[in-house]
Amino acid sequence: MKNRAVVFSVALAAVLAAAQPVFAEQDTGRLVMTKLFRGVANLTTGWMEIPKQMINTSEEKNIGQGVTWGFAKGIGWAVGRTLAGAYEIVTFPFPIPENYQPVMNPDYVLSDLPESPQPR
Repeated sequence: MKNRAVVFSVALAAVLAAAQPVFAEQDTGRLVMTKLFRGVANLTTGWMEIPKQMINTSEEKNIGQGVTWGFAKGIGWAVGRTLAGAYEIVTFPFPIPENYQPVMNPDYVLSDLPESPQPR
């Protein structure tokens, strides 16, 4: 366990050292950190695509398709979002895709939820 922590620390230090020129400009540094945080968020919340797709499909079609087809779509989206998050974490110091743009649209799993109606 101690060896893993040492290896992780050395690897993180190497990545940050290699990324040092990237942090030269303040705006670029903000984009880099946004990409890293977006990657962490998508890696940890990718599973939320399953209920999201079930709800969306139920609203678009019907409850039966939401439970079946929505569940299947959710698994596909969850895997994709989780892998995209891992990719963004690994590549966060580098401007790929161009200018640190997100790999998936929307950027985060719950970014495109409609606003809830306000109580009167």
